[in-house]
Amino acid sequence: MKAILVNDDKSLRWDNVPDPVIASEEVLVKVAYAALNRADLMQREGDYPPPPGCPEWMGLEVSGEIVEIGEEAKKKSPYKLGDKVCCLLGGGGYAEYVAVKYDMCMPVPDNCSMVEAAAIPEAFATAYLKLFVEGKAKAGETLLVSAGTSGLASVMIPMAKAYGLRVLTTVRKDPAKISHLGADLIINTKEQNLPEVLRNEELAGHPVDIAIDCLGGDMLGQCLPYVKYGCRWIVIAALAGATTQIDLKNLYKKNIRIIGSTLRSRAPEMKAQILASLVSEIWPKVTAGIIKPTIHAVLPITETEAAHNILYRGENVGKVVLKVL
Repeated sequence: MKAILVNDDKSLRWDNVPDPVIASEEVLVKVAYAALNRADLMQREGDYPPPPGCPEWMGLEVSGEIVEIGEEAKKKSPYKLGDKVCCLLGGGGYAEYVAVKYDMCMPVPDNCSMVEAAAIPEAFATAYLKLFVEGKAKAGETLLVSAGTSGLASVMIPMAKAYGLRVLTTVRKDPAKISHLGADLIINTKEQNLPEVLRNEELAGHPVDIAIDCLGGDMLGQCLPYVKYGCRWIVIAALAGATTQIDLKNLYKKNIRIIGSTLRSRAPEMKAQILASLVSEIWPKVTAGIIKPTIHAVLPITETEAAHNILYRGENVGKVVLKVL
């Protein structure tokens, strides 16, 4: 089969690799679409290696068709040959086929295209983890999501709204481009000072209970004085800088929790629990059209370099997807 490999100079090529051989608890999926994540760029740059045992090529989420099933997977899973699934991977999605443990697969929701299905597993699982496992989100709370045009935010904002949260998000481009996501307040940080906005929100009686922060940098420390007592500030990346300055007195006086979190590092058992929760709790909202991934662009997998460049330049509003078939 073929997969996207990284050359020594960090450029990409669509080249031959060994066919996957499935284990007893795995299924073989013929990949239809693979969605991009910023973690793919980090892996390409050598900063985010795949977990042990995963293929060296990138790709954390795919949609496709089951074409082979291991003996234990036949006994333990509901899947059969020909089933359409979307899968959460430790890596290896940028390829024609992928071997994946049966409990890392989910049925494609009704009323959902295969392109949309490819954009679900990583983003939805991450959103669920941050909101409900780490953030303990409850209806009526206020959530701050940074980088509102990102693929993750395009899922997290409608998911939070579906569960009754008030949502603030930040952008550095035209706020109208994400108006369809339903955020209560879109903060254009090119024109507005985020700490000042949060201060005004606190004075108005609805300070931030939960923050999902992929930016970090100086702004993190500047925002903390204006969050709610007991705020959970969840750091998932540091795209704006890896250091910040924090007033520790403010930290303990307000009982603020700063939580570092990634999905990829979680144990397979926990990932399987999250996917099962998505199917039971979130799939009905996907079928009803309440929560949907926003697709920015679909490119052939032979144009992965161009697809990555969309993310590198920060042009995307929602998810970028590769067509493999």
